[in-house]
Amino acid sequence: MAELEGLEFGKSDFVLLDEVTMEQFMENLKLRFEKGRIYTFIGEVVVSVNPYRQMDIYGKDTIDAYRGRELYENPPHLYAVSDAAYKAMKRRAKDTCIVISGESGAGKTEASKYIMQYIAAITNPGQRAEVESVKNVLLKSNCVLEAFGNAKTNRNDNSSRFGKYMDINFNFNGDPTGGHINNYLLEKSRVVHQQEGERNFHSFYQTLCSLNLTHSLIFWTTNNDRSSHKAVMSALEVIGFSKEEISSIYHILASILLLGNMQFESDGESVQIVGLEAVNHISELTGTDPDSVTKSLLYRTVATGGGEVIEKGHSEEEACFGRDAFAKALYERLFGWIVGRINSVIEVKNYNPVLHGKNTVIGVLDIYGFEIFDNNSFEQFCINYCNEKLQQLFIELILQQEQGEYEREGITWQHIDYFNNQIIVDLVEQPHKGIISILDEACLTVGKVTDTVCLDSMDTKLAQHPHYTSRKLSPTDKTMDFQKHFRIRHYAGDVTYSVEGFLDKNKDLLFQDFKRLMYNSSNSVLKEMWPDGQLSITEVTKRPLTAATLFKNSIVALVDKLACKEPYYVRCIKPNEMKSPVLFDDARCQHQVAYLGLLENVMVRRAGFAYRQPYARFLQRYKMTCEYTWPNHLMSSDRDAVEAIVTQHGFQDDVAYGHTKLFVRTPRSLFTLEQERAALIPILVLFLQKVWRGALARMRCRRMRAIYAIMGCYKRYKVKAHFWEVERRFANVRTMADYGKSVEWPTPPAALSQFHNITVLWWARQIVKNIPPSDMLEVRAKVAALTALSGERKDWGVSRAWERDYLANVRDCPQTSSGFIRVSKELRNKNEYSQVLFSGFCRKVNRFNKSTDRGLLVTDKYVYKLEPKKQYKVLKRLPLDSFTGISVTSGVDQMVALHTSAQDDVLLCLQRGQLCPNQDRVGELVGSLVDHFTRSVTCTFRIKHVFGNTLFRNPFSLSSPLLHSITQCKKEIFTK
Repeated sequence: MAELEGLEFGKSDFVLLDEVTMEQFMENLKLRFEKGRIYTFIGEVVVSVNPYRQMDIYGKDTIDAYRGRELYENPPHLYAVSDAAYKAMKRRAKDTCIVISGESGAGKTEASKYIMQYIAAITNPGQRAEVESVKNVLLKSNCVLEAFGNAKTNRNDNSSRFGKYMDINFNFNGDPTGGHINNYLLEKSRVVHQQEGERNFHSFYQTLCSLNLTHSLIFWTTNNDRSSHKAVMSALEVIGFSKEEISSIYHILASILLLGNMQFESDGESVQIVGLEAVNHISELTGTDPDSVTKSLLYRTVATGGGEVIEKGHSEEEACFGRDAFAKALYERLFGWIVGRINSVIEVKNYNPVLHGKNTVIGVLDIYGFEIFDNNSFEQFCINYCNEKLQQLFIELILQQEQGEYEREGITWQHIDYFNNQIIVDLVEQPHKGIISILDEACLTVGKVTDTVCLDSMDTKLAQHPHYTSRKLSPTDKTMDFQKHFRIRHYAGDVTYSVEGFLDKNKDLLFQDFKRLMYNSSNSVLKEMWPDGQLSITEVTKRPLTAATLFKNSIVALVDKLACKEPYYVRCIKPNEMKSPVLFDDARCQHQVAYLGLLENVMVRRAGFAYRQPYARFLQRYKMTCEYTWPNHLMSSDRDAVEAIVTQHGFQDDVAYGHTKLFVRTPRSLFTLEQERAALIPILVLFLQKVWRGALARMRCRRMRAIYAIMGCYKRYKVKAHFWEVERRFANVRTMADYGKSVEWPTPPAALSQFHNITVLWWARQIVKNIPPSDMLEVRAKVAALTALSGERKDWGVSRAWERDYLANVRDCPQTSSGFIRVSKELRNKNEYSQVLFSGFCRKVNRFNKSTDRGLLVTDKYVYKLEPKKQYKVLKRLPLDSFTGISVTSGVDQMVALHTSAQDDVLLCLQRGQLCPNQDRVGELVGSLVDHFTRSVTCTFRIKHVFGNTLFRNPFSLSSPLLHSITQCKKEIFTK
């Protein structure tokens, strides 16, 4: 924890200083730097000192230590302010921003990268693929933008030469869903000119390293350029750049390098390009015609007032100016296109607040710091103006608003004096009077207006301004030159600017010929970068805004965007000019502390309150921690309820009550409330879950009761409807010939299925009652045969009348029937059987595969084998009870196997009648036997259906010799 840091490390928060003086502030800052503590708090502001070395304080363990913790729980760190901004965004659904400020080389770019890494690490715990993709693109974009927007300066090896503001969009879960990047004032003049000891943008050196063209640039290239190029290529692929787009990027870089090597010569009348090899290379790389490239570099197409188009040749100086302007514009358009391409990938698409919830934002601002060089030009003027605007925002949000809010709320307050830089901002941007307005007026003036004339105009209009001076206004100040320099007293110090090139850079002139050349390129990427090239030379266009005005408008928009968010600040300090990890330049650091307003910030924080919230919102968040306010209070006002909460927790001496807000002095009191609230939330959630589950159960119960009531009514209706339908269908069955046998029963409802089956049986009995007793024997036999053979044998004689006793039938056996009748009577008297079950001719097959014609008589007691040729002499008599089963085939043959308990099976083939040779009598025999044995309770009879040439071995199977006699067998089943 922060307070547990030993005294040897100094005070972790400048608010804890014994006395708020510059001496104590600097002593504490230096001590912490020397002890390796590069971060220090001023309340919620983090002061960061560039260590100029790698430090092991950014790993996973450190991230876990700061995740979800309050600011003062851990030592000062970038992660602490990052987590505070994230928590504020997630808890209060409020947009936040982190503003990183400081001069060039103070460590702003590295700070922004660590902040992005922390936010990426603590979000998306569920590892959702789409969120991980957004995080990867956001992180990889830093690598790409550094390569194309950063450069080595005399103050910083990785100086941002553009301003970057990144908005990160979050969903209601706090996971990143997209983002947007704004870039400000790329220092494109660096493409054609760098100060001594400095480099161009990193991208050029990385390109040369990748092509192994560094033999002439050994001093300027490093091993880091080669590894950085690989990282950039990987990042471009992750972001989603196609191979064609990546190739186009490096073709444009190569074209710019070739433009830098191009020389011109003049013979007094015309200007020529020295060597056309570079032109051909540029033409090939940009997808343009070589003649068009040459023409654009040497001539300018002009439209006269009468609409006539003429070509005006350049002087050597104009040709060099056009070449440089073209190179700068190429790089600027390339950089803008890369940023736009990244935005097209990371921007939130198809966002619907109703479906996706509230979309909140964390903004991260990493912009160039205050710059003072030996030669300060137009770029430094714009950069320092930007820093003046950001300092003004800091003053308004941290100092002015803080003190103004205390006054409005009636809080006792000791006023803190601070420097308000609004006067400097007005000096630069005030309409009609500011420096930018004077520059624009000079650019719009017809005729030859030089930088010197513009300087004279500024001296005239700004002579009385306390923060502006020049050699003309201060003749004794020999640090400035006449007609060249002017000086502005910035909040960070005095800066002397050279007016040379101000007007040209402000006009940002680029001939239309170059725009049309690039628009007509066969390279689609280049064509996309130059949409304004489609205008013809005769088209009248509105005069474009100047570079300074465009930059001012973008900075004003940026400040407005930051002002509507809850800000968190990282104030970066550069400890020395030597980039040394051990040197602490007291004078240099004190100067930065002074112009950053850190001492005033400490005074305001020390005298003020760390947290403030309207009574209603405070009560809404913490009312569950007090018995008098939960769930709703009965007091006269929300303020009284808030006082009850504060009193119950004993924080009376640490708060102040404003007109509309509660002010809490120290974060510890707030943290105690947060801890108690966090402990109560699970209990409340369980209670709410219990109540809601009970409500759901009651709703389900009421719904089920209603469902059952509806089901009951519906079932009763279906039952009644079924009975009505049965009554309708069977109304006239008594008059039908078949007693309603042909009437189809309606499908019953499920509740009546069993009743339906009983009813059908009852109705069947009603029909059966009408069958004459003489036909009942045949009916029972057919039912028995149906039960045994249905689905197993195609034709079993169900459609004809069954005679049973065919040997006694005169029509079937006219010559022998009388003899059989006589023998039958004798056997009836002798063996006392009462009923003939079946009789007929058959062909018997013995075990030796020999067959003979025989008569078969089956009675209710015996089975007789008769000899028809000998007056039906009884050859063999077997008790019916000795038969255990019968086997038949599934074909049309009349093969029958009678099984006995002695395994003396009988195989025979029934003969068809003479009158009806196609009769099937197997079914009749089976039905008669099954019906007889079904009504007999003393014995069991089994029917076998045999298939193939294999019979299942069991007590009822055929003997082996007899088995080979069977030729058509299909299936075997057993049935009682």
